[in-house]
Amino acid sequence: MKISVLAVLLLAATAQTAAAQSGPTPQEQMTCRSDANKFCAEHIGKPPQMNACLRENKSKLSDGCRKVVESHGG
Repeated sequence: MKISVLAVLLLAATAQTAAAQSGPTPQEQMTCRSDANKFCAEHIGKPPQMNACLRENKSKLSDGCRKVVESHGG
């Protein structure tokens, strides 16, 4: 019994980590589209660089985009 509870907890923690690291949904991309064009246009088509740029500019982002960035660990 103890082993199965531990396995469930470990699986839940892994799923949360994976969700936080997954890429943005199409809706999240639309939420950040204007900010991405304004602050990070040179990184369009380069997801890792775009994500880093949005994190670096988080204080300048719209409220909606800032929430998206924060939901993905930024």
